[in-house]
Amino acid sequence: MYRWLRFLLVFVISGVIAILVMQWQQKRAQRAADTEMAMAAIAQAAKKPEDRVTYPDGSQVELTLPDGRREIVRSILNINQPMRFGAYVWDEKGVPDGPVWVRVDLAKQILSVFRGGHEIGSAVILFGTDGKLTPIGEFTIKQKDADYHSRTYDAPMPYMLRLTDDGVALHGSNVRMGSATHGCIGLPHEFARMLFEQMKLGDTVVILPDAPAKA
Repeated sequence: MYRWLRFLLVFVISGVIAILVMQWQQKRAQRAADTEMAMAAIAQAAKKPEDRVTYPDGSQVELTLPDGRREIVRSILNINQPMRFGAYVWDEKGVPDGPVWVRVDLAKQILSVFRGGHEIGSAVILFGTDGKLTPIGEFTIKQKDADYHSRTYDAPMPYMLRLTDDGVALHGSNVRMGSATHGCIGLPHEFARMLFEQMKLGDTVVILPDAPAKA
């Protein structure tokens, strides 16, 4: 009789354990489903607009360079709010290989990088003031040096892309409000690194004035 009671007790306990395990598994599955739904909702809420604005064939923008040459712009980065000092955007996803050129707008303190007609990078820059003005016009890359150090100013100029024989260049810098250069174009360091990797000797850099020309 005692053996039968022990058997019944074990049977009951096993059943209870099985029910508890099943309930735990059901709750776990429900929590997983709830988490998945919550993550999907967060992803949908955080979904960004299109990364770039593309101009359809026949309606591309044409930019006229100082030498009269025209560059076609096929798409631009979708930057829908002002960038602060030190900020930049770099996105080359889906952009084919092609010629690279740079447009520097001193009035807006913005540099834009184009490859094959598509804007792939944009950054807030520093430029020269107070007797050390940044020259305007069209230039080409004369020299590249990833670890350059200026002897004139005894200062590092990482990812240097030289534009002029007297030392004006694009290079990495601490881009912050209230700062300026001795005529160079200062870029956020990581942006300067990516630009350095893109550009070749002879590539074009166009620098536009920081104020409209007076009539």
